[in-house]
Amino acid sequence: MLIGYARVSTTDQRLDLQIDALTKAGCERIFTDHASGGRGDRVGMADALSHLRAGDTLMVWKLDRLGRSVRQLVEFTAQLEKRGIQFASLTDGIDTGSSAGRFFFHVMAAMAEMERDLVRERTLAGLTAAKARGRLGGRPAKLTSQQLSHAKRLLADPETTGAEVASTLGVARSTLYRSLGRSSSAARKRYRRPSATEASAQKSTSN
Repeated sequence: MLIGYARVSTTDQRLDLQIDALTKAGCERIFTDHASGGRGDRVGMADALSHLRAGDTLMVWKLDRLGRSVRQLVEFTAQLEKRGIQFASLTDGIDTGSSAGRFFFHVMAAMAEMERDLVRERTLAGLTAAKARGRLGGRPAKLTSQQLSHAKRLLADPETTGAEVASTLGVARSTLYRSLGRSSSAARKRYRRPSATEASAQKSTSN
């Protein structure tokens, strides 16, 4: 079964061009969305995925109707492949049911990996720059909020170790984790709801 998917970002944009092209290509059902490509909660896309079965093909008018980044596209098509579902893009001339289409997505997967490495490299460079601005000589100063933000972003990558981040910042690994722990503790304390006893005391004080 050939299932189509069409998307525009805003309600004042029209889907007619995409729907007409998908219908002409033989799509038996077409699901639509008026939503940003970066959103992961698109109703039309969820409906399309729920109707797809092994052996079916999901067709779009253009690749960017699925998502904004190469990594997002590669991850999406990989999920389809696991379910035995093919993918086709009319404007881009891509069909994963063919050897040429599969080769194209292997290239895209390599590009997504390169994109991930570049992000990691830029984050490390940011940590180095933050270290240069934050160090005043002598014993390392307490990590700044900007340094902690960079550290959290880098540690989100499972391939980056705490020792590597700590070394880049010029602090011990224990210092890094202690600073991250204080940051999380402060955030929890800032947003912690008062207990019933505390609320009662606050109410008595205000009266």
